[in-house]
Amino acid sequence: MTPEQQRRIDQAVDANFDAQVATTIRFTAIPSTRGAEAPCQDMFGDLLRTRGYEVDDWPIDLESLKGLRDFGPVETDFTKARTVVGTYRPPPPVAGAAPHRGRSLILQGHCDVVPAGPLEMWSSPPFAPEVRDGWLFGRGAADMKSGTIAALYALDAIRDAGLRPTARIHLQSVIEEESTGVGALSTIQRGYRADCCLIPEPTSEKLVRAQVGVIWFRIKVKGRPAHVFEAGEGSNAIKAAIDLIAALEGLEAEWNARAESDRLFAKVRHPLNFNPGIIRGGDWASSVPAWCDVDCRIAILPGWNIADCRAEILACVDKAARQHAFLSNNPPQIEWSGFMSEGFELRDAGDAESALRGAFERVHGAPLEDLCFTAITDTRYYAHQEIPCLCFGATARHMHGFDEAVDLQSLRRTTKTIAQFIADWCGVEAR
Repeated sequence: MTPEQQRRIDQAVDANFDAQVATTIRFTAIPSTRGAEAPCQDMFGDLLRTRGYEVDDWPIDLESLKGLRDFGPVETDFTKARTVVGTYRPPPPVAGAAPHRGRSLILQGHCDVVPAGPLEMWSSPPFAPEVRDGWLFGRGAADMKSGTIAALYALDAIRDAGLRPTARIHLQSVIEEESTGVGALSTIQRGYRADCCLIPEPTSEKLVRAQVGVIWFRIKVKGRPAHVFEAGEGSNAIKAAIDLIAALEGLEAEWNARAESDRLFAKVRHPLNFNPGIIRGGDWASSVPAWCDVDCRIAILPGWNIADCRAEILACVDKAARQHAFLSNNPPQIEWSGFMSEGFELRDAGDAESALRGAFERVHGAPLEDLCFTAITDTRYYAHQEIPCLCFGATARHMHGFDEAVDLQSLRRTTKTIAQFIADWCGVEAR
């Protein structure tokens, strides 16, 4: 790619950026929480068709995914779950010309978002996105609808610069990234492969060198009901659940102590977080509760074995239960309820990483920094297929919180970086 081509690509990103933001706003305005992602997939499919890409839009067969590596159990109605992939294929070289030397690429984003929470806690409605002070606010604006649309407009910029890639490119919109990951797994099962994958999650314009894995589980705690006037005759399941949460916080501390000597995460403060995220229990305020369910999330380090970590969780809960007067004879149950995901380390990325670093330096005038990420992305699926997977995206704030937002100037730079990376990695020629 020549300096003139780079300049034209950057100019095209700038010329299209208002339209890119407008498309991101429309995409973000769709409340694509778990089970309600179909309108987003419809919109993305339309955006692909308008641009002339081949579109593969299929329902996810959950049964066929079970048993595959990194499958996370799904508990919701999955009958409407779909994956959408658009494919760009370069025209064959003209007669007598040298064959294309470009390398193929997957550009993947997820359209599912987490719940918004109490609406009165937002400065503006979460699904009425708006721009304020250079930031785009809205649920999913950062995580990660702006990144998905950035990848689409990065390809637009190459086209508008009078160029076209010389290798196959798949633009993938998946679901369930926030809870099980089976959307990405469905693309692997369907046979989508490439020489490299880029996932534009919001990473503060850094390259994810490593990320944690995640395990979701539910503790089902029993109690003995009684009228509150004789509460001592019963056993309070909610109070017992609090004791088990305290025990798991001890396990969290043990795991973080191990992390202090980890090759990748030693310099990251408290990389492994345990979160009791949902609690339900009891039937009546004047009755000692006979049941309590606690949905939990805990992180693990790259290289840790999921089966071993699950065994430690079970042992921790069992030990705490044996020390409890009621639970010792009525042990709680553990259900695995979502993510069952290994950690990830970027290895053997070679030319792909070099291409991204080169594109970044051209756009930013500075070297690309690495990030050890304490959240999770879909990178692991591609690593397990020996596909280098680069996770790089814009600067965001308050992801999963109130007033989630993405920095628009960071998004502009990120779009330029992605476009230049595509041009370098896939190769370009005059349209």
